Amino acid sequence: MFYAIISQDNENSLEKRLSVRAEHIARLKTLEDEGRLLIAGPHPNIDGEDPGPAGFSGSLIVAEFKSLEEAQTWADADPYIAAGVYKEVAVKPFKRVFPSV
Repeated sequence: MFYAIISQDNENSLEKRLSVRAEHIARLKTLEDEGRLLIAGPHPNIDGEDPGPAGFSGSLIVAEFKSLEEAQTWADADPYIAAGVYKEVAVKPFKRVFPSV
């Protein structure tokens, strides 16, 4: 089943985000290589692709896991949590309807 991992950043966390981005991306790349990643990306603080110093307000990851517990465990191990980027992370089951497969 798919799970949505919805994260909210701490304010002024761009520097922390950038410091561990490579580790964060590597984990997502593993999910992608395993065919389990549906979508992932950050929420810019401004209306634009590259928010520059405005940074981000959080992230969305939708990926396939065997259970809610497994998805939560994976989310809890995110380098952004250890670095203090995220202040809150919610993990919820996600039912894909569109685009149809």
